[in-house]
Amino acid sequence: MKFGVVTFPGSNCDHDMYYVLKHIEKQEVVNLWHKESDLQNCDMIVLPGGFSYGDYLRSGAIAKLSPIMNSVIDFAKKGGLVLGVCNGFQILCESGLLEGTLLHNNNQKFICHNQFIAPQTNSTIFTKDVEKGKALNIPIAHGEGRYFAYEDTLKKLNDNEQILFRYCNEKGEILPECNPNGSVENIAGITNKGKNVFGMMPHPERCADTELGNTDGKSLFDSLIKNFVK
Repeated sequence: MKFGVVTFPGSNCDHDMYYVLKHIEKQEVVNLWHKESDLQNCDMIVLPGGFSYGDYLRSGAIAKLSPIMNSVIDFAKKGGLVLGVCNGFQILCESGLLEGTLLHNNNQKFICHNQFIAPQTNSTIFTKDVEKGKALNIPIAHGEGRYFAYEDTLKKLNDNEQILFRYCNEKGEILPECNPNGSVENIAGITNKGKNVFGMMPHPERCADTELGNTDGKSLFDSLIKNFVK
């Protein structure tokens, strides 16, 4: 696969994502600057974590206006694969590629720690080869990670198997006390109806290298690459 990792002013996980895709997963990767419009024939576009435009106004609200996002939106609407992690998830929601929004954490504080999440579906290439319901230990680092959507949207997400991950404990149990930020229904990640656009708050790129002592995130990238069909 050929991946394009977008850098916005304030991105800080773009190099981490590039490293994992290039050196751990051995894929072709290019850096894409936010003012560009050419996606360079990439198979997947990745919007990384960070603080695009300093998170002024709302997280992701200004980044969605960057020139490259017109190309990303068009690419996604034609079925192209897009992944947004943390700030990238916020940008996808702000741009309308994913439903719902990300609000300030319910404790009004930035949180940064390892967090268990449970895959909720095997119906996407991103989660096809991970065990449904098995807890993955994935780092989180965000101040506006509280996913919210209205009841009609939540019903659609549930009915269409669009919920990728929920916050859980080490046993995979989805409990209120395992919810780090107040996200509705413990939601940690979703996909669009076409299942080609993926958004998640936790950072799988931060747990994909054996040097870090945790490779739970690598299983998601492995699944994605294995099940990709040109």
